[in-house]
Amino acid sequence: MRQSNLYVILFSVILTVVLGGLLAATSQGLAPFQKKSVELDTKKQILGAVMTLDDDADILAVYDEVIESEVVDYQGNVITKDEEGEPLIAENVSIEKQYKLDPKDRLYPVFKFMGENGGETVESYILPVYGSGLWDSIWGFVALDTEGKQIKGAVFSHAGETPGLGARITEPEVQARYKGKELYNEQGELVSVEMLKGENNPESKLDAHHVDGMSGATITGDGVDAMLKKYFSYYQPYFEKQGPTATL
Repeated sequence: MRQSNLYVILFSVILTVVLGGLLAATSQGLAPFQKKSVELDTKKQILGAVMTLDDDADILAVYDEVIESEVVDYQGNVITKDEEGEPLIAENVSIEKQYKLDPKDRLYPVFKFMGENGGETVESYILPVYGSGLWDSIWGFVALDTEGKQIKGAVFSHAGETPGLGARITEPEVQARYKGKELYNEQGELVSVEMLKGENNPESKLDAHHVDGMSGATITGDGVDAMLKKYFSYYQPYFEKQGPTATL
C-alpha cells in the first residue's frame, strides 16, 4: 500500500512538472502572435476613427503610411524619452495602465492622421480615451479636426457591457452619431458631447453637443460622456500649444 501511494504521488508530481513546462513553453511560443494580434486590433481601431477599411486591407501597411504619432504629458509638452532615457513610442503606451495613474502623471499618446494617401499635413488628431461602463472598462479613439473643435469620427469598445444594450457602443451606427458634433459652446467653454437618455429622441434635442441615446443603456452612456469630457480636458494643453488654429 505504501509503495502504491508513493508511486501515485511521484507520478502526480512528475505529471504536474511536465504539464507545467509544456504550458509555459506554449505560452511563450504564442506570446509573439498574441502581441501581434493586439497591435493589429489597436491600429485597426485608430484607423477606424478616420477611415473606412476594406476587409482585405493590410492594416499595418496602411497605418504606417497615414499615421504619425507622439506622446505628450499633462502640460501638453511632447516628450520623447521615458524616465530611463528610453525612446517613447505612442503605440506602446498602454492607455489601460496609464488610466490607473493620477491624470497628472500619465502619458498621453497622440495619433496624427496625414490623409488617406499620407502627406505632410495633419488632417485629423486621433485621441485615445478610456473609462468605465456599467460592468467593466470602456475605451475608444476619437478623431478631431485640425482646430480641435469638431469630432470627425469615433470608435468605441468595451470589456463587458450588456449585449444589445451598452455593448451597442461598438456599432457603427451609434458611433456615427458623434461625427460633426462640437466640443465647445458659443462662449468658448468645453462642454464636450453627451448622449441623451433613451432612443429616437426628437431632432430638436440632437443639437451640436448631444447625440441620440441607447435604450436601456443609460449607465453605459453616462460612462461614455464622462470618458470623453475628461480626456478632451486632459489633451487641452497639448492643443493650445499647436498654434492659434488649434483651440481644444
